[in-house]
Amino acid sequence: MDRNIRTMDDVLRLLDGLFAPEADRWTPDGASWWDGFYADRSKDVPFFVAKPDEHLVSYLERGLIAPGRALDLGCGPGRNALHLASQGFTVDAVDLSPTAVSWAEERAREAGAEIRFHRGDAFARTDCELAGPYDLICDSGCFHHLPPHRRISYLALLERAWPPGGHLALSCFAAGAMGSELPDVAFYHQSALHGGLAYTPDSLRWIFSELTEVELRRMHDEPSDSPLFGEPFLWTALFRRPTGAGSAAA
Repeated sequence: MDRNIRTMDDVLRLLDGLFAPEADRWTPDGASWWDGFYADRSKDVPFFVAKPDEHLVSYLERGLIAPGRALDLGCGPGRNALHLASQGFTVDAVDLSPTAVSWAEERAREAGAEIRFHRGDAFARTDCELAGPYDLICDSGCFHHLPPHRRISYLALLERAWPPGGHLALSCFAAGAMGSELPDVAFYHQSALHGGLAYTPDSLRWIFSELTEVELRRMHDEPSDSPLFGEPFLWTALFRRPTGAGSAAA
């Protein structure tokens, strides 16, 4: 007789187990899927290009964010980490996939950029040594691959790694354009995430309701010859942690 639910981590692991193994994109067990995804660098995948997100560049140009310490969450081949480093940020970048991180490290060496790369689960305190607090957390496509219950883990990471006044630069699937629009409970009934979750502006505002919204809009559609990455099936958002929110946990 098992009675093994005592902590929130136990509950989260139990809910993880409700999904079919092949649906996993968010735990260390999902790393092999991402390794396969990144194995062929010649694939026609928009974000394989070494271009930073257009909204991230815009935030810097408009002075909405300033250089400091940054965490690139789900960094993939490192395109945003490279840009942040070039703009004077001290950058940590993390991804589940060793293949993605190796590619990102190659790009960093070629660019002469000093970036600390980490392989592992950013949401597990013991899996990665992420030396926050971070003035900026950048997430280009990680959030929408999390099952609903792992939003708790996401918000907990922000709480412990993010000082008052820090910013979150987020891009995620836009409802009506990309991603599944099933209600949260349906993902557990079907044991699948159907490629990722779509969000509306109202749902993002509710999830991040304790943060201050700086900007929330659709990503600009950047042409192929643009130096920036931009796909209109994504929302882009910039949130700020209120200065009265207390200090980040270690």
